[in-house]
Amino acid sequence: MKEFTIANLLDLEQTIAKDLFQGKTYPWEVLPEIGAFILKLGQTLSPEEYDCVGENVWIAKSAKVAPTACVNGPAIIGKEAEVRHCAFIRGNAIVGEGAVVGNSTELKNVVLFNKVQVPHYNYVGDSVLGYKSHMGAGSICSNVKSDKKLVVVKDKEEQIETGLKKFGAMLGDNVEVGCGSVLNPGTVIGRNSNIYPLSPVRGCVPADSIYKSRNEIVKKF
Repeated sequence: MKEFTIANLLDLEQTIAKDLFQGKTYPWEVLPEIGAFILKLGQTLSPEEYDCVGENVWIAKSAKVAPTACVNGPAIIGKEAEVRHCAFIRGNAIVGEGAVVGNSTELKNVVLFNKVQVPHYNYVGDSVLGYKSHMGAGSICSNVKSDKKLVVVKDKEEQIETGLKKFGAMLGDNVEVGCGSVLNPGTVIGRNSNIYPLSPVRGCVPADSIYKSRNEIVKKF
């Protein structure tokens, strides 16, 4: 499953959480450590660049956070980020520089790399979204299996037991997710891939692909 390692999915220079990924092979390995990492990193942020508001919430002075947004700690909102009307950040969330968290979008236990956009009615829980990835309106990361069993990442005949009950999706850099799509627990999407609107996605999608359906995944030209 080499294609879906951290090295092949994510540009670690595009996140303030670079150190969180050090020493790990797959991006989902960071999920249990996000909260503690934020608490440690927050203490090191420059007070000239970040305000500490509320309890364990650090917001860059250059970020725009709507007065109607709810941001619970621990959380870090990066430089030039935008958190729009009625966004709900439940905690254990890193919002990267220049990222957009839109109206009525909910985040929980996530790392959004720089320039990520989750701008309209999205749910993103227990997930990592790579640089410049974008989720279309109403697309969500489902993070718990209906049978409540531990999540297994599957790529054709290969599979990895994660030991995690809650695991949404791992999006590589520059992934585009179409409107109304559902990324089922344990979904991993390779760099530069596109997901058709209204798609139920499960398992691994190779890099540089267009996902039309489970049985129709084509390479980009």
